[in-house]
Amino acid sequence: MFTTTKDKALLTTTTGALPRPAWYTENLRGLPLSHGFSRLAYRDQHFDCLACHVAAQHRAGIDIMVDGDTRLDDDVAGRGWVSYVTERVEGIGAPRVEVPPAGFMKDKGPGDLMWEVIETRMTPPVSGKIGNTQLELDRAYKAIAPMTDKPVKIGTISAQILALMLTNEHYGDRLELLMDLSAALNKEYHALADAGAPLIQIEEPAIHQVIADPNQSIKPEQWVEAFNKEVKGLRQRCEVWCHTCWGSPAAQRVASKDQSYKAALPYLNELDVDVITVEGAFNKGMDLEHFGKLIGKDKKIALGVISHRTLQVERPEEIADLIRKALQYIEPERLILTSDCGFGRQGMSRMHAFYKMVALTRGTNIVRKELGLPEAHIPATDPKLSMVPLS
Repeated sequence: MFTTTKDKALLTTTTGALPRPAWYTENLRGLPLSHGFSRLAYRDQHFDCLACHVAAQHRAGIDIMVDGDTRLDDDVAGRGWVSYVTERVEGIGAPRVEVPPAGFMKDKGPGDLMWEVIETRMTPPVSGKIGNTQLELDRAYKAIAPMTDKPVKIGTISAQILALMLTNEHYGDRLELLMDLSAALNKEYHALADAGAPLIQIEEPAIHQVIADPNQSIKPEQWVEAFNKEVKGLRQRCEVWCHTCWGSPAAQRVASKDQSYKAALPYLNELDVDVITVEGAFNKGMDLEHFGKLIGKDKKIALGVISHRTLQVERPEEIADLIRKALQYIEPERLILTSDCGFGRQGMSRMHAFYKMVALTRGTNIVRKELGLPEAHIPATDPKLSMVPLS
């Protein structure tokens, strides 16, 4: 159900993660978020970090806010994206150091960055039936919502990535584990909708990353069934986004550079979501035509036009050029502009992330002007507010 993006063209947002300030040194280390909010040092740093993220997005003229994944612990290469959930789900045991099997790890070993990244995930085992969860995404939303009048998008890792990463020591097969994880997380998303969140983003169905793997025991249509179980009932209550990309930890790609979405798009189109986010910046828009033809008109496409893997800040003109190319295949009212993935996985500084967001809005404004659409105000580009006198 389109709510935030209904009847609006070329809105801007980012994926979710933003770099933490260096002074944000508190971490939850498995505690519920509500317990963290009862500790003065954690509460102050968490809320101050949220205020920084909100201010940066407002200065950049971003339309749809994110909370920057502020609740996640500051660990190696964004480990907290995974561990925030695994530490708070009944049935998942204590973590241990091991490198789980994964298709993209076949040619990697010690001395490879991704080997170290996956090793530091400290993969936990599934030691019992998946039970109660304590993600408290509703509290995460309520912490940031009063700070801005703009809509806020809260995102979290999907059951699908967890099912691939966890060591299964309880279930008869991985599909059964996937289905139980999907049902458990669905309850968390409904609590988030109960809190009034206008958008919910589920990050990473597995389909596009495993569809070419002949050793996968779970079939593409089963991944679709499980994802739709994970988001069941949500579209009647809020706008549901599904984020996809080709990797983010330490700004690394986990697929080959020329990996295409094409084979997965018919399955992604069957997901019960309103918006599908896809990479477009790093791969130079290689799948734009496929997005336009293989994703149904009932869904919007959030296209990455800035990369989380490079420190070079894109020029507004090159962003505008990529948007123009996308508009050859995707209608303006179905197109949202975003980042390929999040900026907060140990990939870049706050300054890099901020100026990439500014470039995103500047580039979008170029095309908005060409189409006669209202341009977003970007306080960061206002010459009257510049701290450096302009000659």
